[in-house]
Amino acid sequence: MKEPIFTGAGVAIITPFTEDGVNFDEFGRVIEDQIKGGTDAIIVTGTTGEAAAMSDAEHKAAIKFVVQEVKGRIPVIAGTGSNDTKYAVQLSQYAEEAGADGLLLVTPYYNKCTQGGLVKHFWKIADSVSIPSIVYNVPSRTGVNILPETYAELSKHPRINATKEASGNLAAVARIRKACGDELNVYSGNDDEIVPILSVGGKGVISVLANVAPRATHDMCRLYFEGKVKEAAAIQVDYMDLIAALFSEVNPIPVKTAMRLMGYETGPLRMPLSEIEPGHLEPLKEAMRRHGLIE
Repeated sequence: MKEPIFTGAGVAIITPFTEDGVNFDEFGRVIEDQIKGGTDAIIVTGTTGEAAAMSDAEHKAAIKFVVQEVKGRIPVIAGTGSNDTKYAVQLSQYAEEAGADGLLLVTPYYNKCTQGGLVKHFWKIADSVSIPSIVYNVPSRTGVNILPETYAELSKHPRINATKEASGNLAAVARIRKACGDELNVYSGNDDEIVPILSVGGKGVISVLANVAPRATHDMCRLYFEGKVKEAAAIQVDYMDLIAALFSEVNPIPVKTAMRLMGYETGPLRMPLSEIEPGHLEPLKEAMRRHGLIE
C-alpha cells in the first residue's frame, strides 16, 4: 500500500507575473491565503501555473520560492514533466534538491509516445529521484491517454505514487482502481468530478477551483472523508456554475481573470494565452457574485 502524498484538496496554483518575470511578492500572498483557506497541498508550475511559457530559470525559481514560503506546513508538489525525458529528469532532480515533497509529471506531449514509451519515460524519471511522483493524464492537452493496463505497470514502481486523472472518463478511473488497487493513489484532475472520483476511491483533487474557493474545495473532500457524502455532493453541485465559468476558456485564462477580480495582482497571461473573451467574462462574474467572491 502506498501512502498518498496528501489527501483532500491540492491547489494547482497560478503564477503571478510582472511584465518581465514572476511577481514573488504577490506569489507569497497567494500562498498564504491558500494555507489560511485550508488547502491541503500546493502544486506549483503545472498547467495552471503556465509552466509551459516559463523559462528554465523562472521554473526553478518558482519551485524554490514555494518550498521556502510554505516551510513544510503542507506538501509542495512540483510540476516537472516534459516531452523531453532528459530535461524532465534534470528538473525533477532540481525540485528534489529544492525540497519539494513530490513531483507532478505530465504525459509527453506533441511528440507523444506509445504506452510502452510512457512506462519507460515515467520509470526513468522515478528512478532518478527519491521523492514520489504523480503522473498526470490530460489527453485533451497532450494527445496521449494512459490506459489502465499501463497504469498497472507504472504502479509497480515504488516511487510512482499516484495519478492526476483528467481524462474525464469516470469508468476508466474505476478500471484504474481495479487494475492498481492500493498501489496507485488517484486524484481528480477535473473540478466537476471531485466527488465522483472520491466515490471510486480517489484521495482528493488537484484543483483549479481551489485558487478562488480553497475552503469550499477543501470542505468538499473533508466532508466526503468524514462520511458526509450528501453534504460533500451538495457542495459539488452548488459550485458547478463557477466550475463551468472557470473552464469556459482554456485554463488558466478564466481563473487568473477571477483572481484579478478578487484583488490579486496576477499580472499578464503569458502569450500565446490571451485575455478572456467578453462573452465569457460576465458569466464568470455572475458565478463569482453568487458565491460571494466579489460584490
